[in-house]
Amino acid sequence: MTTFKELGLSEALLLGLADLGFEMPTPIQQQVIPVALKSTSDIVALAQTGTGKTAAFGLPLLQRLQLGQKHVQAVVLCPTRELCLQVADDLTKYGRFAPSCKIAPVYGGAPIEAQIRQLRAGIHVVIATPGRLIDLLVRQALNLDKVSLVVLDEADEMLHLGFRDAVNLILEATENRHSLWLFSATMPEEVRTIARTYMRNPIEISLIAHQQINADIEHEYYLCRPEHRYDALKRIVDAHPGIYGLIFCRTRMEAKEVAERMIRDGYSADALHGDLLQSDRDRIMQRFREGHLQLLVATDVAARGIDVSDLSHVIHYSLPDEPESYLHRAGRTGRAGRKGVSISILSPKMEERLRLIERRIRIAFTQKAIPSGAQVCERQLMYIIQSIRQQEVQREQIAPFLPQIYEALHELSKEELIERFASVEFNRFLAYYRNAPDINLNTRFRRSENANRAELTHKDKRLKASQRLSINIGQRDGLYKSVLLDLLTHELCIPKHAVGKIEIKHNHTLIEVSSRFAHKVCRGLDNFKVQGRRIRVESEYPLNGRKAAVKKGRERTSKAAAIL
Repeated sequence: MTTFKELGLSEALLLGLADLGFEMPTPIQQQVIPVALKSTSDIVALAQTGTGKTAAFGLPLLQRLQLGQKHVQAVVLCPTRELCLQVADDLTKYGRFAPSCKIAPVYGGAPIEAQIRQLRAGIHVVIATPGRLIDLLVRQALNLDKVSLVVLDEADEMLHLGFRDAVNLILEATENRHSLWLFSATMPEEVRTIARTYMRNPIEISLIAHQQINADIEHEYYLCRPEHRYDALKRIVDAHPGIYGLIFCRTRMEAKEVAERMIRDGYSADALHGDLLQSDRDRIMQRFREGHLQLLVATDVAARGIDVSDLSHVIHYSLPDEPESYLHRAGRTGRAGRKGVSISILSPKMEERLRLIERRIRIAFTQKAIPSGAQVCERQLMYIIQSIRQQEVQREQIAPFLPQIYEALHELSKEELIERFASVEFNRFLAYYRNAPDINLNTRFRRSENANRAELTHKDKRLKASQRLSINIGQRDGLYKSVLLDLLTHELCIPKHAVGKIEIKHNHTLIEVSSRFAHKVCRGLDNFKVQGRRIRVESEYPLNGRKAAVKKGRERTSKAAAIL
């Protein structure tokens, strides 16, 4: 097998890797590092999370630095603060034996004055979020004229977050660069546009095409009615005592709500989302990395940069839009030779998306029954018994107290003692799940759901005329089709088949909606504000015999901010 030394890395970097315990390069590292060291060509590299992308670009980046020159030579753009800090920390560790290698992370949510002072002291590599880097350029606190290398890390997520204009400005400001390296988990059209516009005959390296499925991850799904999803989540967590995992949600609001409910219900959980102060985000991540939190609830965006190698489970409270994103999520468990489980909680309408994931990335999902109350209690009891068996006894420390303990318990037989010790935690679950109903989706309900869906589809086909609605938000508000579709289908409960063509313009958006649901869309969107602007909806055709021009509005700012 190929070693790091055979890739052409310097002795200083090899020492850093050895100190970290890295022995053999991953496939993406084997393919990228030799090319990046020997050529100034632009590179497009596609690989899932957990495959070692940071080292793939970080090691050749560090080796190409001219440490005698006291100016910024390389810029790495990251979509989130967490990923920015993670990349900076990794590069610092790789280069710890390289003399005078100075790396600075700059990101929003931290005092910009302190970052400016750090930059003025002389930095070789800047790891930045796009927004903060633009702020520094506007303040003329950073000069990118001499930057020779730019890296776009997690480029797909960066553009999905609305940083397209910022990325364009930064790439134009680094027009003297020799190389542009683009690393991404997926290759949507926006990423391809960046590659076509700013890259010169890039070398393409892709592990996505080979679909490197981690055989150490089991893929399971549970089916329930939409209103039972949270109850199903609790049962799944309770049925896996000792779980240490990530729970993925679609929106910030959903992540906050799920985490708050779990905390109220006594779980060791917290949420990671964009509304938190940086100090709070750092504190939550520190607790999670140290194992003081069992469950971290997050969106795909917030989870970027989370690098925890021993997660036992990934739970998809909501499935992602893109099949590749599922692989990206699931890849956070089953690392370093450990076994992992990826669990999806589905309502019937999500089954179709699951089948798409199966076909696209060739993963076999196993359907499991949501555990009954009795099954949860049994697993908790056996976990308690196993914990007692494995409990380390501090004999010297406990010895002075044993006489009192023996005296207090002398009337109990061995059997009675076992019963009482086992019941300390077991009674809580027994009381909660004593009369717990079966929340699995039975066959009869599924047939009814399918029949209703078929009936609605048939009616909509008969109603060929659809309503074309115009709303007063568009690209300037950071609106994406996937976000608007999510708002319509999940928040307003509009069937996906009832939504037709969506055209997002600069300052407005056109939506085609089945006549059956158009009035509901008008009334529902009227409840939202986006960036302080009230959504107004107008219909080009009559609704229920009259022209619909929705002018009134009630604010639900916090919810809109979480979705849009």
